[in-house]
Amino acid sequence: MAKRIAILQSNYIPWKGYFDLINSVSEFILYDTAQFTKNDWRNRNKIKTAGGPAWLTIPVRHSFGQLIQETQVSDPKWAQTHWKTLVQCYAKAPCFATFGPVFEQLYTSVAEERYLSTVNYRFILEICGILGITTRITWSRDYRLVEGQTERLVELCKQTAGSEYLSGPAAKDYIQESLFTRSGLKLTYINYSGYPEYNQLNPPFEHGVSILDLIFNAGHDAPKYMKSFGCRSAENT
Repeated sequence: MAKRIAILQSNYIPWKGYFDLINSVSEFILYDTAQFTKNDWRNRNKIKTAGGPAWLTIPVRHSFGQLIQETQVSDPKWAQTHWKTLVQCYAKAPCFATFGPVFEQLYTSVAEERYLSTVNYRFILEICGILGITTRITWSRDYRLVEGQTERLVELCKQTAGSEYLSGPAAKDYIQESLFTRSGLKLTYINYSGYPEYNQLNPPFEHGVSILDLIFNAGHDAPKYMKSFGCRSAENT
């Protein structure tokens, strides 16, 4: 049986494409043994506001060379601030009354969490549950890691008995495709184009915002506006 693998750093309240990637594979490996990068998606994401897209950023302690899994939150008040902002921006969204309390409880429960990786993981798990995603989620630290950017991806696929690696399109700039071919692994890239629009507050429409926007506006219908649902069983058998 074919086994498709994806490997990606944890992100804070990621956009819908991140969850389409998770939903398109048999195992999703959180690659938080990678170096933390400032001004990236690890500790921040965008939401819609009346004035346009805006960042929600978790404040962290950062030093050169530290790993994502080593990165610590620097101010526990971030959770309360983020939740208040979400209430201000989405209280009038059609499904906020249903899903708002779920995320309010989650923000309360992670407020004292020290490590960014754990915060991201908690949100990813909660959102996967809402969307009905059942993909196995593991950590790169649970596997043997080898040197080399592409070599490490290939080796992780081998250790998970994977037969195919599904990558984000941005990786085309650095990935050595020949290493996958040499190892008998299929390499494919997810396509993030062609997403349908949904009823979103504060036009014009923005695709590249946190999936919380889709959940608060579409609720249980959120998977209808994503690309992986309905085809996963066929792709992974």
